Amino acid sequence: MALAATAAALFTASPTVSAQQATARQPVAAAHADADAPQVRPLSVPAPPEGFTTTWADDFDGAAGTGLDTKVWRYDAGPGSSFGTGEIETTTTSTANVFHDGNGHMVLKALHDGSDPNTGWTSGRVETQADGFGALPGGVVRMQASIQQPDVSTANGAGYWPAFWMLGAPLRVGKTWPGSGEVDILEDINGRSSTFGTLHCGVAPGGSCNESTGVGSGERPCAGCQTGYHTYAVELDRSTSPEQIRWYLDGTNYYTLKADQVDAAQWADAVDHSFFIIFDLAIGGAFPAAYGGGPNAATVSGGQLNVDYVAVYNKAPAGHPTANLAQGKPTTASSAESAEFPASNATDGDITTRWSSQFSDPQWLQVDLGQTHTINHATVIWEAAGASAYQIQTSNDGNSWTTVYQNDNSPADIQDVDVNGSGRYVRINATGRNSQWGDSVYEFAVYGS
Repeated sequence: MALAATAAALFTASPTVSAQQATARQPVAAAHADADAPQVRPLSVPAPPEGFTTTWADDFDGAAGTGLDTKVWRYDAGPGSSFGTGEIETTTTSTANVFHDGNGHMVLKALHDGSDPNTGWTSGRVETQADGFGALPGGVVRMQASIQQPDVSTANGAGYWPAFWMLGAPLRVGKTWPGSGEVDILEDINGRSSTFGTLHCGVAPGGSCNESTGVGSGERPCAGCQTGYHTYAVELDRSTSPEQIRWYLDGTNYYTLKADQVDAAQWADAVDHSFFIIFDLAIGGAFPAAYGGGPNAATVSGGQLNVDYVAVYNKAPAGHPTANLAQGKPTTASSAESAEFPASNATDGDITTRWSSQFSDPQWLQVDLGQTHTINHATVIWEAAGASAYQIQTSNDGNSWTTVYQNDNSPADIQDVDVNGSGRYVRINATGRNSQWGDSVYEFAVYGS
């Protein structure tokens, strides 16, 4: 597998069911894909759109038949019935269900054993280990993948349910769904050659996202999406007022949802934080059933969700500083959970690596800038397990500290703040955790002169 982690800058009414919960989409005018365009696999992950930088990507260049790198991906294995969506497959870690094909693709393959179409299915579901993908306040994040949906039709694809989506990082530390947020980037069912985009937020049932319905695009045509690769993307835009989520198919924005269309607090809880990315190929469930589907005697075994690449791009807020004084500088900490999570991970410019402390308070993370600087801005990208109370402090000697920013009980995992101070040493002094686990930081960036 080839994994790119670029850190040039830190974040410079159709009834359906979502990948998490039963839903009903609202019908909206259709978008149009070019079914006649040649389907050619890109030679590499595309360059970022204008104004964006590449934060992370995977182009799946692993050897044929090999499984995924478990430092990058985690298998969400188990019975589909445990996902609360009515699915009937069992997701596995087997290379029969999840593998590289040797041609630059990750494959999720659904297999059936036996004569009963409603039992005996295995498939794959994977999610990123990292859950720090999000937009800074005033910035934009774009999640994008090139995917070929399973090559099935309405004649032989009843029950197939491929999806590319993301869940809010707070879910991993106990915040409940849908309040923690879910953004469905691609869903299709029953070989219909279509796609749905949806936001889930608030409470279930009800809430301003009308759960368990969600708010979204409804079904949109996706001509040729079973037989060729198409690009699916979503942008979470925190630079506009109100904030927006925009869904794209092959570069065309086919649906936009604005923050003022739902409750402000429920939007913030669902959107204004980091996410982790998920691919899965479900079989059965309430979503296919809502369209008259579900596995039957004609449903074919062996359908594949093929992913050519997945990328996260970020656009920094207007006027955001770019010269990160802390990147690559000597970094120490009060403790580390294990050798896998050293302090240096927090200043290496890689959003997929992190420092994690032992599971107690207080803890600190300290970077030596090498000389005294004037400090005017700082960014902390916490893992979902982070600090709800902490200070950013500066020091000339590493012993006597001046607090230049204080956070009192705000557990947001993306903190981007102006500060006013100077020093050779800068540290996060964490005094209260927001979970039972340690304080964990993906990136600590310091800006100044």
